[in-house]
Amino acid sequence: MENNITANKVRSAFGGESQAYQRYKVWGRKAEDEGYPNVARLFYGIAYAEEVHAGNHFEVLGDVKGDFLVASMAGFGLGDTKENLEGAKEGEDFEIHEMYPAYLRVAEMQNEKGAIRSFKWALEAEKAHSELFQRAIDSVSNGNDIDIDEVSVCGKCGYTTTEGVPDYCPICGAPRNRFKSY
Repeated sequence: MENNITANKVRSAFGGESQAYQRYKVWGRKAEDEGYPNVARLFYGIAYAEEVHAGNHFEVLGDVKGDFLVASMAGFGLGDTKENLEGAKEGEDFEIHEMYPAYLRVAEMQNEKGAIRSFKWALEAEKAHSELFQRAIDSVSNGNDIDIDEVSVCGKCGYTTTEGVPDYCPICGAPRNRFKSY
């Protein structure tokens, strides 16, 4: 990567996605403990999607070596399942409305094609995550688990669905065998 400004944005996105991956795994265990097995699977599936995003961002910087501070602003802490879902949705909405659009503009301005692809894929996947978290919030607010059968995640871009595995990912075009289900 030739441009330091874009590289810093990619490192920041890597940090945020890595933290979301860990946070969602912990919050999934909390949902299990509170009797919400489907919410737990949703957290685990979306955690995997965040891991995919982090990996894609890391690979974009594959030729950049050295010691860098990789940090991001993110919600921290363990609440009850509803609070954790609200925190997750808030984080996804920040990425959708602020972080990724801004990072994408920088990458486009600097013509960093790998970063553009990685940011676009993550942005589109985060939209599905936000919608799924809202559905879970609505269910838990009424004392119910979310009504889903399976959470399926594209291992190439992180697209997440509860509507069955598509033949091809609508974001990146990966075939159905690249999906992992929870």
